[in-house]
Amino acid sequence: MKDGTSWCCCGQTFSEHSAIHKHVAKSHNFEVQQLTQAAYEHLIKRLEEEAEMQPPDGHMAEAADISAWIPDINQVSEEQLRSGPGKVLLYYRYCHVDEPHAVCAWQKALCEKLHITGKIRVAAEGINGTVGGTNVATDFYIGAMLSHPVFKMDKEDFKTSDGGAECFTELKVGVYKEIVPMGVDPNVVSYKLAGVHLDPEEFHKEVEAVLTEGNSSSDTILLDCRNFYESKIGQFTRCLAPNIRKFSYFPDYVDQNLELFRDKKVLMYCTGGIRCERGSAYLRSKDVCKEIYQLKGGIHKYLECFPEGFYRGKLFVFDERYTISSNNDVISDCRYCGLPWDQYELCSTQVCCQLVLSCPSCRKKGYTACCPSCQTKVETQHKETSDTQHPKEECECTGTRARIPQDV
Repeated sequence: MKDGTSWCCCGQTFSEHSAIHKHVAKSHNFEVQQLTQAAYEHLIKRLEEEAEMQPPDGHMAEAADISAWIPDINQVSEEQLRSGPGKVLLYYRYCHVDEPHAVCAWQKALCEKLHITGKIRVAAEGINGTVGGTNVATDFYIGAMLSHPVFKMDKEDFKTSDGGAECFTELKVGVYKEIVPMGVDPNVVSYKLAGVHLDPEEFHKEVEAVLTEGNSSSDTILLDCRNFYESKIGQFTRCLAPNIRKFSYFPDYVDQNLELFRDKKVLMYCTGGIRCERGSAYLRSKDVCKEIYQLKGGIHKYLECFPEGFYRGKLFVFDERYTISSNNDVISDCRYCGLPWDQYELCSTQVCCQLVLSCPSCRKKGYTACCPSCQTKVETQHKETSDTQHPKEECECTGTRARIPQDV
């Protein structure tokens, strides 16, 4: 019962939100789980009853009553949800989801109520999200996720960094075939085939052993599963970083470089761990490696434990910040002058979506494009009318790079 700014439960009085939350989580977890499960089952039943009246376009969950899944935030003000110190959450959970459209509708309503922005992918195989908001809002969000009976998540499943709702331009929530787009049917290559998970401490020891062995005698491959522009500004010492633009190219990269992995022990890593789940499963399906391991929690969790460890440079993130860092190393260079630089900006042409490393000195000189071809367009595009329809095109950056590199 709430009395002013206090809450009474089990003969105790609590004056702080955190205290009552801890008490409920510790003493009433079973009751909360029961209520949540009942609300979930009630919603699923309603969806089934309404299914016959809904068009077969996958949007029937939008009309469902999802209020039971939304936390009570009456004790906090709109100001606390909209402004103040904040953070960005990165998380995923692979599990079977019976009604992904219902979860999608819930996520939209939850985030909108908490004034949270970001990107969330829901599928029958689970959920994957990166969202930002105030500390108050994200704490409520984590609480809602932890209480959901389908996902069975722990607080450790959430990677956090300084930020907020301003790190994303909007909220995007959708239902997809895969929660990370590898381009392979999850029913063909399931996350359940993933490699052995190593916590940051175990992974650190494995990398240390690789570096101690030296280049000639090692039968271990330290494999970066990310895109080239991510590994360009930060990576583990002596890793193999495929020069691929998208994770959906990773299966083809494996297929065309199978001999590279034959009879090898592979240590895989990515930003938060999700790409390794499907990536290691795909590599295991080829039955060529001796052993396959993956970094649990990804680089994000590793840097929490080893900020000055074997990962050097920045960590690329998919939001308006582009990067976060734990050490001062700069391992990449300016595209134009070659001086150390690792702060990405979008190419300044109207039709290019490539990222460019151009230092402040070069940007002042007008070098703001990703390549000479785009730089020419920058110098001429002001002559074009604003309503000109620009086709999406590839520039020299993409045209001269092999889609699937041969690293054998």
